[in-house]
Amino acid sequence: MSLQEQADARKAKLAALKKRKTLHDSGAPQPAGAAAADDDDDRQEVFKFRNYDPETGKARKHARTDENDTVEKQVEGLAERAILEDEIRRAQELDLTNIQPKKPNWDLKRDLDRKLAKVKPKTEQAIAQLIRKRLQAQRGTAGGAEPATDELIAGMERAGEDAEEVGSDEE
Repeated sequence: MSLQEQADARKAKLAALKKRKTLHDSGAPQPAGAAAADDDDDRQEVFKFRNYDPETGKARKHARTDENDTVEKQVEGLAERAILEDEIRRAQELDLTNIQPKKPNWDLKRDLDRKLAKVKPKTEQAIAQLIRKRLQAQRGTAGGAEPATDELIAGMERAGEDAEEVGSDEE
């Protein structure tokens, strides 16, 4: 459909609407076929009496068929449902196993790990020195040193020197 055809169709519809409005405002009865003659789609329009009953000639009372036509009726029970859902969710969230940590001292261990990381090399060095002293004491009391013990002491001394170098680098 071209633009000109669309414009003509629109003008015809507007003219038909204007004619119907003037007839309705004047109060003249409109024949049923007159609306169909004016309309290009050949639809017959049905005149609906919403507030007027043509049989009795009196105003009609509003008979509401839709039960949910007010906001109050639409939200009726919504607050109770929301409260019930909230209580159910809170009951699930308040499970003590979810709140309580697995071990009661987990935060203390977390804080101590950083401090122990600084002390750990010095502790290992002190333990190595104690072992060296015991081995030297055993060698001194045994008189004749065994070759395995001598190698163990030499290895421990080298490890101690390496640990001292690493400790001094970190400081």
